Amino acid sequence: MLALLGFITIVTLLAAILTKKMSPLVALIAIPIIAALIGGFGLETSKFIVSGITSIAPVAGMFVFAILFFGIVTDAGMLDPIISAILRIVGSRPTRIVPGTALLALLIHLDGSGAVTFLVTIPAMLPLYTRLGIDKRILACVASLAAGVNFLPWTGPMIRASAALHIPVSDIFTPLIPVQIVGLVFVFSVAYYLGLKEERRLGLTKGAPLGFVHTHELSEAEKNIRRPQNFWINIVLTVFVLGVMISGKIDPVVMFMIGVVLALMINYRNADMQRTRIDAHAKAALLMASILFAAGVFTGIMTKSGMLSAMAKMAVGLVPPSMASHIPAALGLLSMPLSMVFDPDSFYFGVLPVIAEVGHMLGVQPLHVAQAALLGQMTTGFPVSPLTPATFLVAGLAGIDLADHQKYTFKYLFAASVIMTITCVLIGVFPL
Repeated sequence: MLALLGFITIVTLLAAILTKKMSPLVALIAIPIIAALIGGFGLETSKFIVSGITSIAPVAGMFVFAILFFGIVTDAGMLDPIISAILRIVGSRPTRIVPGTALLALLIHLDGSGAVTFLVTIPAMLPLYTRLGIDKRILACVASLAAGVNFLPWTGPMIRASAALHIPVSDIFTPLIPVQIVGLVFVFSVAYYLGLKEERRLGLTKGAPLGFVHTHELSEAEKNIRRPQNFWINIVLTVFVLGVMISGKIDPVVMFMIGVVLALMINYRNADMQRTRIDAHAKAALLMASILFAAGVFTGIMTKSGMLSAMAKMAVGLVPPSMASHIPAALGLLSMPLSMVFDPDSFYFGVLPVIAEVGHMLGVQPLHVAQAALLGQMTTGFPVSPLTPATFLVAGLAGIDLADHQKYTFKYLFAASVIMTITCVLIGVFPL
């Protein structure tokens, strides 16, 4: 009975989100509550909810303050000299321009937002591509690769995986650092390869005509909030916050809280300015935090009611014990294509807990399942998934057809996911 109720709950959740009959926030709260009441748990449902929300709180807090921190230091202009230097160095050689695009996207994606990455990177580089005649599909592809492989602790998929399986972000991310480095080597190798192809195609081995200089222009509103004199202070602050956080010495939410306070005090000492900068980024932070707390309702009810365990016990009978150890590797290989079928909320909060519980009953650590999912599911997969607005944004900004973008970029994103999965197996992050 519990297993059947659990499967119906998850199918209903997936259908509601994928068909857009409900927003993720409404679906994650309403559907499990109704299921718990149907299951006869009555007022005990509220205890399940509180338990789920309590377990989510540190992750949601980290996400909110991470968004605020990176927003504030970006507003202060921390990335401006870096962007300008990249544009100056790449010159007019595609073998420099395309890797430079990857580097720029990688740096902009430090705030964890794919949309912001594309909104900054593509308009900054598009005039250069247009002037030299470089295929704009390459611009979209390389920006997508850099953002997709850059699954940082405060990015959406990482936060969702941590929240869904109740595993600390640092436990998931730290073993994946060498894997991500391999992924980034692949990104820059592809970028250079694509740049070399274009250089030969366009006959630009000697560069474009002299006198062509591409610059990064700021609006008046952006200039008013820039603090260029604090560039090195902000760099040191960012390195310090990230270093301590990754080391695991202090909880991530605490470090980002401290980082936000210091960033505001260093760059915007006036109380009104501090409020304004917080307001500028509050909408994005609170929107994601609300979904995470809603996910806490879902996971709390599914776990404490016993529905998740009952589903897993039923599914265990379908998986041969000899195949159990292959679950992480198989999920790693399938995770990127799964982005074309599941949006992040439905996969990480609906599908992943069931896979993790099945694996756990067969002796596979949930940590390995989480890591495998992050190698592609809405990481390398999100820039081509029709279920994310970022896909339409990157195609629109680059001025290319959506289908052309998906066909051109998919193979490189999938290859990155496969290479990182193989790396995980080879270095022992999870077993084959």
